[in-house]
Order: sequence, then C-alpha cells, then structure tokens
Amino acid sequence: MEYNVHTLPNGIRLLHVPSASTISHSCIIINSGSRDEKEDQSGLAHFIEHLIFKQTSKRNTSQILNRLESVGADLNAYTTKEYTCIHASFLNPYMDRTLELFNDIVFHSTFPEEEIEKEKGVVLDEIASYQDQPEEAIYDDFEDLIFANHPMGRNILGSAESVTALQRADILKFIAENYHTDKIVVAVIGNYSFSKIIRVGSKHYADIPENLYIKRRLTPAKPAIFKHSQVKPIAQAHTVLGCHAYSLHESYKTGLLLLNNHFGGTGMSSVLNLQIREKYGIAYTIESGYSPLTDTGIFTLYFGTDIEKVDKALSLINKEFKRLRDKPLTETQLQKAKNKFIGQIALGEENRIGLIISMAKSLLEYDRIDDLETVFKKIQSVSTTDAATISSEILDERNLSSLTFYPFV
Repeated sequence: MEYNVHTLPNGIRLLHVPSASTISHSCIIINSGSRDEKEDQSGLAHFIEHLIFKQTSKRNTSQILNRLESVGADLNAYTTKEYTCIHASFLNPYMDRTLELFNDIVFHSTFPEEEIEKEKGVVLDEIASYQDQPEEAIYDDFEDLIFANHPMGRNILGSAESVTALQRADILKFIAENYHTDKIVVAVIGNYSFSKIIRVGSKHYADIPENLYIKRRLTPAKPAIFKHSQVKPIAQAHTVLGCHAYSLHESYKTGLLLLNNHFGGTGMSSVLNLQIREKYGIAYTIESGYSPLTDTGIFTLYFGTDIEKVDKALSLINKEFKRLRDKPLTETQLQKAKNKFIGQIALGEENRIGLIISMAKSLLEYDRIDDLETVFKKIQSVSTTDAATISSEILDERNLSSLTFYPFV
C-alpha cells in the first residue's frame, strides 16, 4: 500500500496513506505504556489516557467529547504495555479538526485535581469489573508471574492501591519523561494530498517542544518454570500456559505468528479448537496467542472447563504439542496454514482504523512499513525446518509455566 512519511524538526512523524473513501481514519500513537511506569505508579499510563479527555487549557470534558461526536465522528483511545493510542474515524472534511483535537488533549491537558479524584473512582470501578471476569484476569495474573519483578508484568489498569495513590505531579513527570517527540507518529488514511497532510500536521505539531528519546526500558529476565494454582469464587476452572517468546526483531517472529494461528488462533479450524472442543467437547473456549514486544515476547494458551476436566484437557494439549514436535508440519500442511494466515491478513486490511494503527506502530518499531507483498513473502519463506525449530522451542510442556484458577468446592 502506498504511503508517505514526513518528519517534523522536533521528530514527530506524519504518516499518510491515500484512500478514495469518503471516510478517513487517524491516530496519534506514542511509544509509551505501562512498562514505563515506576513500581509504585502502576496504572499511571492508562490513567493518563483517561484524563486527557477531561480538560485542556481551552476545552472542558463536554467540549472535548463533542468536538468530533458533534459531526458524527468516533473518538477513542487505549493503552498497552508499550503504547498509548488515540484514534478517530470521521468524514473527510474534518481531518483538520481531528488533528487539532489530538494535539489539544495530548499536549495541552491540564489535569485538574477535581478531575483526577473523580476519574480515580471510574478506574477503580473498571478494575473491579475486570477482576469479576476470571477469563480476563487470569492473563494479568499470569503475566505478573512470567514477568516477575518487572513493569511488564503489572496490570495495565494498576491496582486499587496504586491508582488511589497517584498524584498530579506523577502525571506531569511521566509525560515529560516518556512522551518523546521522536517516538510519536500522527497517521491519517484518507483522500487528501500528502502536501495537505504536511500543511495541517505541521500547523498542529511543529511547535511541540522537542523531547528526544532516552532509553530507560530494561529487558525482562526469564523466570524459573512455575506451576501455580489459586482458588476463586468462580463456576469453572481457567488455565493459562505460556512462556517468553521471540521479540519484534527476532527472525522466528513470523514463523511463530504463523504457527500460533494454525495451532490456536482465530477461526474454528485451529488445531486446538478441532481437537479439544469439537472432538472431545471439553472446553467452550480454547485459544493460543503470541504477542511480540520490543525486546521480548509472550506465548500463551488459555482454556476454561469444568474442574474435573482440567487434567484431561492438559493431557490432550500436551499430546498436540508433542505431535507438532515429533512430526513437524509437511510442506502441504504448512502451505495450507500459510494460505489461511495470508487470507486473514488480507481481509484485515478492510479494517481501516486497525490498518492505520498497525502501520503507525510499524513505523515506530522498524522505521519502515512493509507492503502486503513483502509481508506475504515473509510468511511464504517460513520453512518446515523453521516450523519444527519453533515447535521444539515454544510448544514443549516442559518449558511452559502455568496458572490455574480453580472454583471453590
């Protein structure tokens, strides 16, 4: 896909992807997330994401929310371990309005004390709601163990104690130390000339003071293998297996993305779904996931089932692990997995807001954006030998840690 990039003098990059649609999509993505928090500030990056919608030097909450919604646009945001992203979808005439609002909330929020205290209650409710969902909470508890004593392991939302203790000074210091202008991308997919993107983007972002990146992140160490369990007031058992995996910059990343999609990714035809759910009827939900990060990665496998079926489910999963290790995918099987993965990626291109966010992240991480042809070539280049090596390194129950939530009996 055609794209253009312009770097402002302060390091902020403007990314433009041409589109003939009457609908545009935009994001501002900042390479700063929960892993950049200090230990006693857990939840701070996410808390800031909430507060930027509350008050700026020229707008109150209502004016911020209505700035785009009044013209039918959609505005939202999210925080991850490594990123903060604000994004919007809107009719083409409102691109200037959107980029101006991004500028206002990211760089000119005032964080009044009364809004900070009010929003703490909102986030505390969000934390409580999340803890009521064991199929979600178990992932956070597992990551806390797999990334022990590292900010990557802490819940993005924080804890009730840490959020309650956050102060305005913490917010201002975190932004100053982590919102680096050369680690920010403002991206637009829409029917505009690149010169217009440069003109509008420069108007709103060229005057942002330069704040260049200083490396502070520490790579998490791999923990000893653990097998933990907890008793919870829940109806069924929930289990996560997992281990550290390849980072964004390791050569086996594409191979593991492909293998994970084949083994337990989206769709009803994954190996795990066919074997564990369809053949044996043991688990309603069973899935695996792989998240490559800047300097590490994590592979996980989740299932929920009745307490008396946990051991059977684990036995069947380990059997599938062993099958892939002892009898690697044939060329035909691997090609089928590639065709499926490539098709899913191609269909995903139709999600325009997801596409522009993905391209902005790629620019942040690699200083380039691969077109679909290049992505597909990387997938096609994964060999049966690669698949066998990845299976032996990742899909080995002896190297996988586990956490299980058991119901009270």
